[in-house]
Amino acid sequence: MKYVYLLILICIVGCKNENEQFDIPSPTNSTYASDKLQFADSVYYDKVLGALVGSAIGDAMGASTEMWHRKDIQLNYGYINGLTPAVREQSPEGTWEHNLLAGATTDDTRWKSLMVHYFKANQNSISPDNFSQYIIEYYQNLAQSLADKDIQTSTDLLDTQIEKINWIKEWARVAIAYKKDNQSYLQAQNRFYGGEMSCAGQLYSPMIGLITKSPLEAYQKAYDLSLFDIGYAKDITALVSAMTHMAMRTEELDSIISAPKFIDPIGYADSRLVGRIPLVILDGAQKNVRRIEDIIFVDSLLLNNNTVFKVPTGYPGTKTDWIRQEMLYQILEKDKRGIAFHSAEIWQILVTGLEFGKGDFDKTMQFIVNYGRDNDTVAAVAGMILGAKLGYKTLPKELREKILKVNKENLGIDLEALAKEMTY
Repeated sequence: MKYVYLLILICIVGCKNENEQFDIPSPTNSTYASDKLQFADSVYYDKVLGALVGSAIGDAMGASTEMWHRKDIQLNYGYINGLTPAVREQSPEGTWEHNLLAGATTDDTRWKSLMVHYFKANQNSISPDNFSQYIIEYYQNLAQSLADKDIQTSTDLLDTQIEKINWIKEWARVAIAYKKDNQSYLQAQNRFYGGEMSCAGQLYSPMIGLITKSPLEAYQKAYDLSLFDIGYAKDITALVSAMTHMAMRTEELDSIISAPKFIDPIGYADSRLVGRIPLVILDGAQKNVRRIEDIIFVDSLLLNNNTVFKVPTGYPGTKTDWIRQEMLYQILEKDKRGIAFHSAEIWQILVTGLEFGKGDFDKTMQFIVNYGRDNDTVAAVAGMILGAKLGYKTLPKELREKILKVNKENLGIDLEALAKEMTY
């Protein structure tokens, strides 16, 4: 009888062990667009040039009204639907000369030029070490030029050179500290532009999306180079790189905007209590656009030509269109941050503009630029994404030709030469 009990016990233990070993496996997340990016040279060149010119168009469209409120834009320009003269004082982050021609650009385009030269110097092998070193050397070359006799004997030349140094010195401070030690780096990083969560990385990270082989690589490389960002601003910096890369692959705007929903190698979505902030902002922006598009307006609202919904001069749509656009502007204004170049604000305006424009270059650029705030930076990022999506030949002819001419002849930035450097 004891052998019967022993046999029953063995069966029970064996069954228990079988149950304990059983486990439902966790799902494996597939790579978003995992195949390598391959183009004929001519197609690649057209897309890279489209990205550079598209970004410069956005930068130039916003250059004259950067940091303005939309009501002030309407008072001075009506509705901006093209390039306007950059009537503004020179500044390190803005134009480097007073009152330039329509088509002139700011530091947003200078950063694209700087990145092409950085790529070339390192043969597209990018890393935090060589990126910081490149910025340090650029700063040091400018600083050393102050010893030039011509500069020492001309206060005007001195002012010009000091302005260039003032532009890059905030970045150089962080880069120098990065090379020194981790404690110095963290202190300099958290002091960068007053310690604000700025949009620093978004000025250059879309360029990384043009030279990487997958959206995941674009994200990871940009995240690695987000030396000047803090918190979720690093995530946003990497996301605009991934979106730019996706724009090189497809003309489907949904696939481009959906990239942030599937690419999260750092694991921001698993953050306790908060989750992934850029994704929350993106989801809210898409819902806001879609809800407002579904609104049916009564005639009395359309006929009431009040100050809130007065259509600005030059607006190309109907009054109903304008009411919808103004409602989106009011939502963005309600959510604005303490500074206009806050990373989350740039991101919110960007994804709202992309969703609103539905891939149309003019409509997207005009929505962003006429909202105001840091409109040249937002439009520069959106312009690079849409320029990569559409290619140079599909961009508005008058805008693209004007941008090439003014930037080459008046600013010394040859966008065609930069595109060739990247592609040939």
